[in-house]
Amino acid sequence: MKIFIRSSACISAQKTFRADGFLDDIVEYTGTRFTVIEPDFKQYIDPKLIRRMSSVVKRGVAAAQECLNEAKVDMPGAVITGTALGCLEDTVTFLTRMVEQNEELLPPTAFIQSTHNTVAAQIALMLQCHEYNNTFVQKGISFESALFDAIMLLKEQEADNILVGGTEEMVDASFKVLTRLGLYRRWPVSNLQLFATESKGSMGGEGSVFFLLTDKPSADNLAELTAVKTFYKPANIEESITAFLKENSLTIDDIDLVITGRNGDTKNDAVYKNLTTSIFKSTALANYKHLCGEYPVSSSFALWLASNIIKKGIVPEVIFERKVSNSAPKKVLIYNHYQNKYHSLMLLAAI
Repeated sequence: MKIFIRSSACISAQKTFRADGFLDDIVEYTGTRFTVIEPDFKQYIDPKLIRRMSSVVKRGVAAAQECLNEAKVDMPGAVITGTALGCLEDTVTFLTRMVEQNEELLPPTAFIQSTHNTVAAQIALMLQCHEYNNTFVQKGISFESALFDAIMLLKEQEADNILVGGTEEMVDASFKVLTRLGLYRRWPVSNLQLFATESKGSMGGEGSVFFLLTDKPSADNLAELTAVKTFYKPANIEESITAFLKENSLTIDDIDLVITGRNGDTKNDAVYKNLTTSIFKSTALANYKHLCGEYPVSSSFALWLASNIIKKGIVPEVIFERKVSNSAPKKVLIYNHYQNKYHSLMLLAAI
């Protein structure tokens, strides 16, 4: 059974949401973190509800609704999300009030909305969707875990038109902590010069990306999601990639474009640099984290990017690391790792 990406919607630090072009008007950021470009939420959410929602919930609901609109589907067969850190804004609000009010007379709203499954639950509530609803919290492979679940549901014919998303938000408190841990840079840098000025740390990011998966072939589908695989601290990633391709009756020579998760951090990028001189040495290479930033489910942005590249037959110049030919890619491999612990591969093909 083949799995197809029917539609997608992406809210990110770039003009990706309901945009006329395809990454042809890049937004430059100079600093240590990205800021999400938010749409007009009143087009998707009742204004009375908006003021009660945190940023990540509003973005998730809007992206999910636009994804359904793109596919002309009113009701999904399931809602599945992946997030590593959940609704941090409400979590910080609740903990702050605990301290300020000496743990007395605490309003429950922030606590209720601070759970990781709030986005998926809110989507289901607004759509009145009573079907399968699940959220995966698996650190750097949270989004891939959501994809696995959706693929299994489709193959078991338990559901169709499955809404799958990756959502993450960055708040000041979490950004400060993660910066101290060395994940993000301490000195400003332009995102367009992120790879030219390698040092310790990357730029912090956030975003909400949703996809509608189906097993029904159609000329309107964006791409075929051929395979997904994850690894935890693989002993030899080159062998793992080769084995993954072999499982799908492919070699690296069959891949037209490889999208990697380079993020400008010296230690992080060493993994990718080793591959560019070995297994990827003759393959067209592209990067994406200089457009959206580093965050646990950033691979959802990469999947949005790859599916649109295949559908439109265009590779935006801003993502190229190494160009091999001008032909439209038919097979795209996404390889990303988070902190060199959680590694994932996603393979897409033209319909």
